[in-house]
Amino acid sequence: MIKMKFLGMPAVSDSSGALKDDVTTREAAEMLGVSLRTAQLWVERGRLRAWKTAGGHRRIERASVEALRSGAGAGTEAGHEGGAEAGAPLSGPGRLAPSAVKPSEQPLRVVAVEDDKTLQSLYRIAIGAMPFPTEVHVAANGFDGLILIGKVQPDVVILDLNLPGMDGFRLIRELDRHEDFDTLEIVVVSALSQAEIRDRGDIPDTIEIFTKPLAMSQLELFLSRSRRRFLDRHGVV
Repeated sequence: MIKMKFLGMPAVSDSSGALKDDVTTREAAEMLGVSLRTAQLWVERGRLRAWKTAGGHRRIERASVEALRSGAGAGTEAGHEGGAEAGAPLSGPGRLAPSAVKPSEQPLRVVAVEDDKTLQSLYRIAIGAMPFPTEVHVAANGFDGLILIGKVQPDVVILDLNLPGMDGFRLIRELDRHEDFDTLEIVVVSALSQAEIRDRGDIPDTIEIFTKPLAMSQLELFLSRSRRRFLDRHGVV
């Protein structure tokens, strides 16, 4: 038997280095319907029980994947509202299981990554009052925001730059690395000046920036335009 280095649990393998009832990170991602990066983050966060073989390959306990899939081990510590439960089964790259809802009736999915509780509440109220269906999810820090984005696959992300743990600059870079988020629209809401943003690494020119304190009318106009672009992508007149 070959002893292996485990991340949080002891075990042994056969001569091939593989354990019974284990899966690769990519297989776990496919089972959960999330991106590979999200599965990796869940391993690092301890939401998926994993280990490394003697050859340095990561393996994930199948039971841990099934538990997360069923909701027993799910939950990102990120607040959320709308039809998506934290442990709901996923289908496709992070999307909830498809339904017969027409594109014109589908909600605009919004993730707000903001640590200010007052602003979190304002986002929920303002977005919930839009004249079209919406689904609002909130994360209080960049790391949980990235996990939530990978799970929900939103249409829009409202992002603060000064965040605990992973800041908004790094979160944008992480999202930019993945093709899964090619149609994702990001709007930054920050108290930083343009000069401060440039000094801290800058952000892509395609990302719109609103200055705090935010006028909710600005956000409503942005989301209305996002909704129109969402409908255009689905051929809805």
